[in-house]
Amino acid sequence: MDDSTTILFGLPGVSVREVERGEDVRVVHAVTDDPSAAACPVCGVFSDTVRQYRTTNPKDLGYGEEPLAVRWHKAQYACKEQLCPRKAFTESIAELPPRARVTGRLRRAAACMIGEGSPVTAAVRAHGISWPVAHEAFALKADAELAPAAATKRLGIDETRRGRPRWAQDPDTFEWEKLELFETNFVDLTGMGGLLGQASGRTKQSVIAWLDEQGQGFKDAVEVVAIDPCATYRRAVQQALPNALIVADHFHLSRLGNQTVTDVRQRVVRETAGRRGRASDPIWAGRRRLLRGAERLTPKAFERMITDLNAGDPTGQILIAWVAKEELRALLACAKTGGQRHDIAHRLDRFYSWCAGAGGDIAEVQRLAGTVQAWWPQILAFLQTDITNGATEGTNRLIKDAARCAFGFRNLANQRRRVRWACTRRQRQWATK
Repeated sequence: MDDSTTILFGLPGVSVREVERGEDVRVVHAVTDDPSAAACPVCGVFSDTVRQYRTTNPKDLGYGEEPLAVRWHKAQYACKEQLCPRKAFTESIAELPPRARVTGRLRRAAACMIGEGSPVTAAVRAHGISWPVAHEAFALKADAELAPAAATKRLGIDETRRGRPRWAQDPDTFEWEKLELFETNFVDLTGMGGLLGQASGRTKQSVIAWLDEQGQGFKDAVEVVAIDPCATYRRAVQQALPNALIVADHFHLSRLGNQTVTDVRQRVVRETAGRRGRASDPIWAGRRRLLRGAERLTPKAFERMITDLNAGDPTGQILIAWVAKEELRALLACAKTGGQRHDIAHRLDRFYSWCAGAGGDIAEVQRLAGTVQAWWPQILAFLQTDITNGATEGTNRLIKDAARCAFGFRNLANQRRRVRWACTRRQRQWATK
């Protein structure tokens, strides 16, 4: 036997007897090189009585560009212990347990490939194994390394849709109803835990049920919960975590301001022109400038925006909505300056005064002011803490990427395992360094 070839082959527990070249394949003939393989797996008594020799063809990792086949020549022993129920046993090693057809290192390689973001089918094609074998290898690895949800002081809650919307027909009325499958995501905003778990649906009951499953210790540790302006999640957190501070995410509040400007612009065009906006309309062509922050507009761009509004909006409602949006952004910017109470009160008064005065007859502006009023305790919490739900939004992107890489999921358990692995493995690697 060539020790250098055995070292190069690198499979623990076997040694290479010879390597021969077949037709478009290299064949490695290996024999067992592990003394413990001669011990009975039931009673542990070593045996030297060989009943017969067997040859198996386990799949192993490839080496080089040409295919590599393994022929394992192993012995079947007769157990010497008379009281042992096992009369015979065949040699086995840790990398190739009894009845195994795939080496342990090949399974680990497939699991790592899937864990890095590749679909299971890619691992199947790369390593020449079946889909169930590759997926089982990843599932075992993920279940062993993914720890239960750890307690966190800051919790982020948001939802993502699972798959495409589906339609179901009511058996009584024969009417079709749209079924949208949503998952509520719970994220550790401290930066170490990543995605803590998911709950089916986006209802109050599903959120409370998931929090209850984590135990009272988990709930007592949560001090701050960041959510989008969603009344369902707010009611659930208030009931399940009565002592936690609820923070409204400022990104979605700014988005509501932009949506107000867009709604007013579209309505004004329909009322004045009797149609939808066209590329020839100045306010339609410059619609993106309306959504840009005032501080990011150059003097020339700002002058162009005002000119377009004067030419395309004789009512002036779009400009009023734009100012309301900017006043809201100025209010939210108080979080970056320390959240001083007098600054917040000043900016809040300017926002309400503008909405009640110039925007008093504009329904969209009144709706924006009503939303701010309804969510003011949570908005004030953001202004004073500067805690956002950005990490949760980033997790949502990773969830969608994992679904795209897998070309969708049919099994909910497989989806949650794959998604949680994709959303926590980086944080876990950082934590172990």
